[in-house]
Amino acid sequence: MKSKAQDFAPNPIHKEGYLLDFQDDFNSNQLDTTKWLPFYLPHWSSRAKSATNFVLNNNILTLKIDEDQAPWCPEYNGDVKVSSLQTGEFAGKLNSNIGQHKVSPNSKVQEEQETLKLYTPKYGYYEIRAKAIASNNNVCAFWMIGFEDEPQKSAEICIMEVKGENIKDGTSINGHGLRAFQDETLKDEFFEEAMTFDATVFHIYAAEWKPDGIDFYLDNQKVRSIDQSPNYEMQFMLNIYEVPTDLELNDASKKYPKTFDIDYIRVYQPVGGY
Repeated sequence: MKSKAQDFAPNPIHKEGYLLDFQDDFNSNQLDTTKWLPFYLPHWSSRAKSATNFVLNNNILTLKIDEDQAPWCPEYNGDVKVSSLQTGEFAGKLNSNIGQHKVSPNSKVQEEQETLKLYTPKYGYYEIRAKAIASNNNVCAFWMIGFEDEPQKSAEICIMEVKGENIKDGTSINGHGLRAFQDETLKDEFFEEAMTFDATVFHIYAAEWKPDGIDFYLDNQKVRSIDQSPNYEMQFMLNIYEVPTDLELNDASKKYPKTFDIDYIRVYQPVGGY
């Protein structure tokens, strides 16, 4: 009988040479809405359709997809379902095509939103302790996007993107890297390589975003460095998706709710700055 994979232990909250700048350890029975907006890109849909499905229990945030959950934006994103939190919000007027992270070239604002900057840092060390799900039509992700109040400020830094279909026999793939989108000063550098770890138990995913590049970590070990860097403030996106697939659904794909468990998220800034 195979032994069960072990959780990777939490890091101490103190990080040598750094100061804690942001933390949520989800130790309340209520979401801290001074840190998180509980919707997913609501300007392309609505707050009602994109509202986050989640529970807080035993110091864990669980983002959920329920079986009867409706797609968040059928007009522009088809049958995709999502439960998501974000730390900023920017979009234009009703029916305009101005807004963060277009999900389709035809995206238009369907519901006007208040501009919010709950946490939109520039540079830092970002860390999440989380576990994903091996359902082959789900994706769990923790990423950053440019605030996009100017179109070129649109790049993405992906710290964690685990597709359930890529969790197999003690190996998993954590998608990580940079996507440029409309930022012509950058180029896409995104990586998906199998590594020996089981993403269905807790692991620590991290990235250090610096003025001259980005380093990516898994369980405190550096796995990648790239030598380009967005130079504008970005916001967090934290979510679980359920996406249509041509794959034959595995057992995990047939069971609900689908879940993404997060133990904590921390951000550090170096003493003295970059």
